[in-house]
Amino acid sequence: MKDTKGAQESFYACIDLKSFYASVECVEQGLDPFKVPLVVADPERGRGAICLAISPALKAMGVRNRCRLFEIPSSIKYKIAVPRMKLYMEYSSAISPYALLYKQSPLALVRKLVQGIFSEFGICATAGIGTNLFLAKIAMDIVAKHNEEHLAFLDEALFQKQMWHHRPLTDFWNIGKGIAKRLARKGIYDLYAIAHAQPEQLYREFGINAEFLIDHAWGRESCTMADLQHYHAKSHSISNSQILFEDYAFEDAEVVLVEMVEFLCLKLVETQMLCSSFSLNIRYSKDCQLPTGGSRHLPQSTDSCEVLEEYFRELFWETTYRNAPIRQICVSANDLLWLGRAE
Repeated sequence: MKDTKGAQESFYACIDLKSFYASVECVEQGLDPFKVPLVVADPERGRGAICLAISPALKAMGVRNRCRLFEIPSSIKYKIAVPRMKLYMEYSSAISPYALLYKQSPLALVRKLVQGIFSEFGICATAGIGTNLFLAKIAMDIVAKHNEEHLAFLDEALFQKQMWHHRPLTDFWNIGKGIAKRLARKGIYDLYAIAHAQPEQLYREFGINAEFLIDHAWGRESCTMADLQHYHAKSHSISNSQILFEDYAFEDAEVVLVEMVEFLCLKLVETQMLCSSFSLNIRYSKDCQLPTGGSRHLPQSTDSCEVLEEYFRELFWETTYRNAPIRQICVSANDLLWLGRAE
């Protein structure tokens, strides 16, 4: 895109569909996801069923995403929608393609996209625009999600003005609790302190990763879309792991396994990926048995929940001890293939 002065300048945009699966269910029922508490879960699996998504209204009440039904306070009255993967795939496929709109500023272009998604599908999108990929993501994650327009722009100057003293640090992409604790031990609690710290101090603590911390503290990012498009990882996978809150019997663990596979399939649909192999890992209480499970190649790449559930169940029954208490389940979809390149 070109700026108003005619000089060539790159802009990046990140767009997030708020609580996508829950929003789709609200739209289908003619409900406002910002006013109606709704969860996407299978009530037939009891109060321990995983909530695959919750509406923004429920989030505003303090309920965390992907909780279990019994964790939602009894004082909150909410609707339950059974997951419909095929429907979410149809919505995602309809929303993803769009025509390029020329002779508009980046802000006007993205605003039109966000408004178009809401007008046509009734789903609220949050968008961030930046002069690099990092700034676009921060604009979306931190700034846009807290304003009425759900849209924000950041360049390096605005980033330093608005974000340097933002806390907590864990709100920023790529800064987890562990990194934040290590920084806190050095008296560093915000990006301003990182940007003005002695680089040698950060390199001693974080090694080469200090380069990313310092660059991001100043709002800099060297990675471009061209870099991403030319990057090919040796392997791709999506995984989901749960440490169970108590020892589970074989039959109960199988119910949780199916829920986890459903969530895995939703992620495949969301990222437009097919998996060519899968793996399962079962760990037992107090290591009474060695972990079991394994990996299998699929006869055909798929994102079908029905197909993957069948294969995961089969592997579970083949490899899992019937009478040993189960404490952790990990499922993984491997050797992913992007649908855009699928033949």
